[in-house]
Amino acid sequence: MEDLQIKTVEIEKPEDMNYILGQTHFIKTVEDIYEAMVNSVPNGKFGIAFCEASGSCKIRSEGNDTELKKLAEKNASNIGAGHTFIVFMKDCFPLNVLNEIKAIPEVCSIFCATANPTKVIIAESKFGNEKGRGILGVIDGFSPKGLENEEEIAWRKKFLRDIGYKL
Repeated sequence: MEDLQIKTVEIEKPEDMNYILGQTHFIKTVEDIYEAMVNSVPNGKFGIAFCEASGSCKIRSEGNDTELKKLAEKNASNIGAGHTFIVFMKDCFPLNVLNEIKAIPEVCSIFCATANPTKVIIAESKFGNEKGRGILGVIDGFSPKGLENEEEIAWRKKFLRDIGYKL
């Protein structure tokens, strides 16, 4: 497979910035994700970029925060895989919007929703004279460092209740 190359692309973002990376199939993705974001968390800030895989093959972007939109455009360009999207957000979390994004008819899959350091595993090949890229998967954060003990279980349960995610 001499025409196939495997690469990794590190997501560039502030340390605590959450984002969602996924695959889709239609040019209206950025508009539909925009609507899902504002309908889910009206005060949330976000930037979206989508890599078109046919026609003019442009990076399409939307958002309600200029810096987050630029961050999404930069990372989408670095990844360069057709029919993928990335959404950076603040004042909200993936948990607040993930189901709404997954329910968009043209969204095929989600690779990750995280604030962790992430590397995207990319395959690159050619179709005649044209180059194509696809996402094989992601490396999301770090490997486990053992099993949770009783004290850590108690901390987790308390933390989830303190931040309002459990009663």
